[in-house]
Amino acid sequence: MYRTFLSWRYLVTRRANFIGVMGIFVAVGALILILSIMTGFLDMTRQMIRGGLSDLVVTPFTEGQLREPAEELLAVARRDPRVVAASARLVWWGMLGQGGDGTHRTERLFSDPAFGGQGIVEMVGVDVATPVRALDRMLALWLPQLGLPYRPATIQDELDTTGLLAALQRAPLAGRRSAPVQDPLLPFALPSAAREREGRPLEAVLVGERLFHTLRLTRGEELELATVVPDLGGNLAQSKRRFVVAGTFRTQDNDTDGRRLYLDRRVLADFLNLRSGDDRRLLDYTEIVVKVADYQRDAGPLKRELSEALLGAGLIEGDREFGAYEGQVRTWEDFRQSLLGAIQNERVLMAIMLSLILVVAGFTIFSILTMMVIEKRRDIGILSALGATRRGILATFLLIGFWNALLGTSLGALAGIQGARHIDAIERWLSSQIGYQIFDRSVYYFDEIPARIEPAAVAWIVLGAFACTLLFAAIPAWRAGRLDPLAALRYE
Repeated sequence: MYRTFLSWRYLVTRRANFIGVMGIFVAVGALILILSIMTGFLDMTRQMIRGGLSDLVVTPFTEGQLREPAEELLAVARRDPRVVAASARLVWWGMLGQGGDGTHRTERLFSDPAFGGQGIVEMVGVDVATPVRALDRMLALWLPQLGLPYRPATIQDELDTTGLLAALQRAPLAGRRSAPVQDPLLPFALPSAAREREGRPLEAVLVGERLFHTLRLTRGEELELATVVPDLGGNLAQSKRRFVVAGTFRTQDNDTDGRRLYLDRRVLADFLNLRSGDDRRLLDYTEIVVKVADYQRDAGPLKRELSEALLGAGLIEGDREFGAYEGQVRTWEDFRQSLLGAIQNERVLMAIMLSLILVVAGFTIFSILTMMVIEKRRDIGILSALGATRRGILATFLLIGFWNALLGTSLGALAGIQGARHIDAIERWLSSQIGYQIFDRSVYYFDEIPARIEPAAVAWIVLGAFACTLLFAAIPAWRAGRLDPLAALRYE
C-alpha cells in the first residue's frame, strides 16, 4: 500500500515529473496523429492511383494483334462465381484539335506544367448498356404501380465493372470547373444543345474534371480529336472527328482526370477503324476489365486461375509449361506496384523516426528519476529502517515511471485520436488565423486532409510508450533498491 501512496506523492510534489509526462504526451499524440494521417494518405492515394482501373485487367494480345473476339473472353471470365462483372474496353491515344469556336484549346493544355508540354489524351472506349438501363428504369417505375413483380435487369458493363459510376457522381474539387452529366446511368446521352453535323448528331464524350477545367470547356461544346491509326498495309493514317462534351467525371487521380476521355466503345472503334489483316474484322477492344467480389481474398487466386483458363481455351498466348505470358492478366496493383511500395515504405520510415520521440521522452524520465533517487536517499534509508524491502523500494520508484506512462499515454492517445478525427477542421482554422493555406488541397487533389485511425496501431503505440517508459525507469529504480540503508541514513 505504501508503494502506491509514496510513488503518487513523489510524482505530484516534484513538478519536474510533469516534464516527463508532457514528453510522453507529445510523443504518443504525435505518433497517433501522424500515422493516422499517413494511413489516410495511403488509402486515398491507393484510390487515386487506381483511377479507372478494375480489379483485374486482361490484355489478350501480343505484338499488337488481337487474337479472339471479346465475347469469348468475357464468357470465360463471367463463368467464374467470384467475378461480379466483366466488360471490354478499347484504349487508344490521340490529341486535341481545335475547339468549336476556332480557338486552339490545346494551348492551355501545353501551358499546364502538369502535362509536360504535351497535349496527348487517352481515349477509352467503354460499354454502357444505355437502352437496357433506360428500359430497366421504366420497368422499375411502372411495374410496381401495376401490381406486377419487378426484377432488376442483370447488366455487366463499365458502370458495374469499374468506378466510373462513382466518378460521374463525385462532387467536383473546390475551385474547379466541372459539368456533371445529366444522368450518371446514361452518361453518353447527348446534351439538348448538341447540333447535327453532316446529317447526323455528333457522338458524346466524357472529359476528366481537370482537363475540363484546364481547357475551360462547357457542356454541349464541340471537341475535335485527332489520332493516327495503321491501315491494312501497315501505314499510318490520320483520323479526325468532332464530339460533343456530355459532362465530366472525377476519379480523384490527378493524371487520369487530366488526360482521359471516355467514349462509347463502338463509337471509338468506328472512329479508329482498326481492322485485322486476315478477315478484315473491326478490332473493337484492347483489354477486358474484371470486377471481383472480394478483392483481398480472391484477386490473387483468380488471376492465376483465369490465366490458366484463358490459356487452355486458346484465348491468350503463353507457354503450356510456364503459363500465360507476363502482363496478360494483371491486378490493378500490378500496374502501380512501385508507387504503392514507395508510399508504404514512407509510412514505415515515418513511424520509425517518430518513435525516436518516445526514446527522448524515456531519457527525460530516466534523468528525472535519477535525480529523485539522489535527493530521496535519506527517505530510502528511513523506509529501509522501517522494514521496507529492496523490492518494495524498487517498486515504489518504478511506479513513478508507471504513473508518468499512464498519464502521458492516456492524454496523448486521447489528443492524437481527437486530432486525427478533426485534423481537417483544425487545419482550416489555423489557416484562417495565420492567413496562409497550410494544406493546399489542389496539390494533392484531396477534398480534405485524409486520416484513418487504426485501433491496432493505437494499441501498439500505447504499449510501446509504456514499455519504453518502464524500461528507462527501471534503471534508477533498481539503483534505489540497491542503496545501503546505513549509507542512505548518513546522507546529508
